[in-house]
Order: sequence, then structure tokens, then C-alpha cells
Amino acid sequence: MFISARIKLTAWYLLIIMFISLFFSLVIYRVLTQEFERFERQHRFRIERQFNQDYFPPPGFRQRFTLRLDPELIKETKNRLKFMLIIINSGILVISGGLAYFLAGRTLRPIKDMVEEQNRFISDASHELRTPLTSLKTAMEVSLRDKNLSLMQAKKLISENVDEVNKLQSLSDQLLRLAQFEKPKGNLIFEKINLHQVVQTAVNKIRPIAKIKNISIKTKFQDRNIDISGHKESLVDLFVILLDNAVKYSPRASGVEIKTWSNDGSAQASVTDKGIGISKQDLPLIFDRFYRAETARSKNRAYGYGLGLSIAKKIINLHKGIINVKSEDKTGTIFTVQLPRIKK
Repeated sequence: MFISARIKLTAWYLLIIMFISLFFSLVIYRVLTQEFERFERQHRFRIERQFNQDYFPPPGFRQRFTLRLDPELIKETKNRLKFMLIIINSGILVISGGLAYFLAGRTLRPIKDMVEEQNRFISDASHELRTPLTSLKTAMEVSLRDKNLSLMQAKKLISENVDEVNKLQSLSDQLLRLAQFEKPKGNLIFEKINLHQVVQTAVNKIRPIAKIKNISIKTKFQDRNIDISGHKESLVDLFVILLDNAVKYSPRASGVEIKTWSNDGSAQASVTDKGIGISKQDLPLIFDRFYRAETARSKNRAYGYGLGLSIAKKIINLHKGIINVKSEDKTGTIFTVQLPRIKK
């Protein structure tokens, strides 16, 4: 599809370029032709005037005698001009054809990347939705065929189905949030907010989840008066995602630390855990949608769809920030966030 569109766009570029080139060629040819004719008239007038001054011919001779440049010479000059213009336009056609094809590719590349990304998103989302739906359908079909299904078994089935529905709801909520952050500026209203308050709100939301695994969350605020321009709810979501990941992939009875500080006019925060870590081959991919490292799946059995860090990256980009990751297998992970700070 894009090859055909690229060829069509190239053809339009060429059509426009050649129209302009031919138009100016005709103008140049017309102007130079008129200059030749003007030169011929002036030259003939100059020669006749000089001839009349030097030789004083009789009046009848003047009427019979006219000086003109060789018509064949003028015709040859015009033909050479036409030939040169044809050569120039042919060169323009060849060169502009290559440039037009290149520029058409550059023009369509963002659209192509966007469509491919949307197709991947739809494919991945469909796959993630199909799995729990298939599980629900299979469980209910098996139960329907079981004539000896007891009330206790039915309740257990309903409870499991409710869990699957909750997972589907969580997935749909994440997909909606991700779609929102895909829009320019995410339709967010920025305001002056305090980084300490944002982080503390996120910590308060995660603490109940951390208590289930007996994980402590330690906070360290170097400066409680760090102001940034941003959308408070989305930034709270950002730190909730980072803290939730830290808790999710940390062993029981361990600890997670979150710090904030300012440096070189920027507001910075880091989330550190002592969990299973991320392998080097997985690090470049962790912000991709629906990506989950095999280590996390096999060792921790952590529930999730791999959308959290993708959402976090979108939030960071909308706030013109930077997120860095340092991790080692079986040692832990440090996520560092850098955001523009409002100067006092």
C-alpha cells in the first residue's frame, strides 16, 4: 500500500517540478528569442547608419539595399537553445525523480510508522483479550456439560470468572489510558504542582499492596519544595506504576526506596528495588507495549499485561522528561525520572 502511495506521491512531485521547469524554460526561450530579434534589429540599424554616413548612396539604392543577419545563423542559434533547454529539463527530470522518490518516502515514513504501530497495537490487544475470553468460554462450556455440577463448584466457577472479568476490566482501563496519552499533549491541563506531594500520594496508594508481601517503602525527600509544571493525576499514575513494578518483582519482606531531589534546574526522582532485576537483552524493550520479560514471568508469576511501563514512558514524554533504567539480574532495578523544574 505504501509503495503504491509513494509512487503516486513521487509522480505528483515530478508533475509539479516539471510543470515549473517547463514553464520557466518556455519563458527563457521566449525572452532569449526576443533578445536575438532585438539584437538583429539594433545591429542592422547600426550598420546601415554607418554605411549611409560613409558612402552617401543615392536614395533609390537605399530602398533596394537592406542589411540582415544570416537567417540560417539565427535559426541554428534558436535550435541550439531548444536543444540545451531539452537537455537541462531531462537532467531535472532524472535528478528530481530520485529526489522526489526520496522525499516521498520521508513524507510517508511517519504515517507508515504510525499505521504499523496501530496495527501492532490492535494485534497485541486482540491477543491479550482473546486469552481470558477463551478461558472464560472454556470454563463455562465445561461446566454446562457437567450434569453433576454442585452449588459449591458453581460458586467457585463464578468466583474465577469474576477474577477474569476484573483482569479484562483492568486491561481495558489501561488501553484507554494508553490511547489517551497517544494524543498530542494527552488532552492534559498542566499546572504548577509539588513533586513531593505527587510522590507521597503515589506511595500512599501502593502501601496497602506492599503490605500484602510485607515490603516496606522508604521515602527520602532531599527537598520538599520542588515545583514542576504538569498534570498531577498522570504524574501520580507514573509513580504508582514504577512503585507497583518495584513491589511486584521484589521478594517478600524486602524493601523499596523512592527518592526525590533537584539537580541543574531539573526535578529528579528514583525508585529502587532489590528484586529479580532485568536482563540486558530485555532492557531496551521494557517500554514496548505488552512486553514482559521472561524472567519476570517465570520467576515471580507477576500478573500484568506489560502496559504499565509503556504508559509511564508516554507520561514522561508528555511532560518533556527523561526516564532511565539501571538493572542487574538478581540484584535489583533503579528507575530514574527527570522532569523540568519551575524556577523560583
